[in-house]
Amino acid sequence: MPPPGPAEQRDAAGVRQLEAARCLHELSHSSDAAVAEACVPVTSYLLTYLSGHSIELMELCLYTLGNLVVESEVVRKKLLPQGIIPVLASCIQSPHEAVLEGLGYALSQLLQAKEAPTEIIPHTAKVELMSLGAVPALTSLLCDIAFEISQSDSEGLELLICPVLRCLSNLLAEEAGHEVQPQDERLLVALFIVMQCYLQQHPFIIPESLWLMNNLTADEPFFCSALLSMDLLPALLQLLPHSQTVSVLVLTVLCNIAEKGPAYCQQLHQQAALPLLLHVLMVPDPEVVGQCLELLHLLFLHWPQVAVDFVRQGGHQTLERHQSTPELQERVQALLDMALQPQGASAFSSPSAASSTFSQMT
Repeated sequence: MPPPGPAEQRDAAGVRQLEAARCLHELSHSSDAAVAEACVPVTSYLLTYLSGHSIELMELCLYTLGNLVVESEVVRKKLLPQGIIPVLASCIQSPHEAVLEGLGYALSQLLQAKEAPTEIIPHTAKVELMSLGAVPALTSLLCDIAFEISQSDSEGLELLICPVLRCLSNLLAEEAGHEVQPQDERLLVALFIVMQCYLQQHPFIIPESLWLMNNLTADEPFFCSALLSMDLLPALLQLLPHSQTVSVLVLTVLCNIAEKGPAYCQQLHQQAALPLLLHVLMVPDPEVVGQCLELLHLLFLHWPQVAVDFVRQGGHQTLERHQSTPELQERVQALLDMALQPQGASAFSSPSAASSTFSQMT
């Protein structure tokens, strides 16, 4: 029997590489940092294989790297000088969905590290990632996933959605993110489809989606306007009683909208936000109530009719229940003063002064 030719040798080597990568991937699932650190000698090979032609091998390497970096700072510090950032950036150019999914996972795991803002993705590197198309690529991927789960069985896709959401959120969380923020209404629609599909089965997806929505609406009127004009506010308000974490995030997004000024506050009022906020004030959780106070303050400030209706519906009596909560006392009193003043009083006619007073207490 003749010896194997070059092509057969390459095929055999490829099979061995895949088997070794699968074994390493199994090891990377360990939550023991010592196991991750024991894998350090092979990380350079994982990065090298990401420049290869085997989609399956690239996918395995990306998920393995994602598992390793989240467990050990030692591994992260080893991978940085080995060039993990440029390698991941090059993967963004891949036309293969499996590679992009693995990239989303690895990058989101890397960005979760406590040292990420200063050592892993300083603003200069983050801008470089964005210049290579990270944000539009992930936006497009999220929209495609949302369409997929709206048309068929969504089970299993939550494992992909979560890292994509985190990756986008992290990229947009800093000032650098707003320079290339996507102006795409489909992104909001995708987020609401995802939340609707997974609300019951996988509720952990909801805070991830709302965190991204918070980063989208924080400084950008485009998404605030789109959320209102596309009649998505009722779906957002329905999430208020879901859980403590979700309530705080929903209220934060609503604050982002209200901060944009009178026209936005008027629309929030017209779309019946106030009755739901009165219910929120009845919960015993100080964090939820505190965020609700912030939203009410913005509404009173920019659209005084909200304060008039608040008092008319007995909101001031509900608010008084929290006067004995130490961390809320001063803010409750400030809001009561605003609500109970005659309409047109100085708290409303001088928004900047009232805002300054309230913000000093937050």
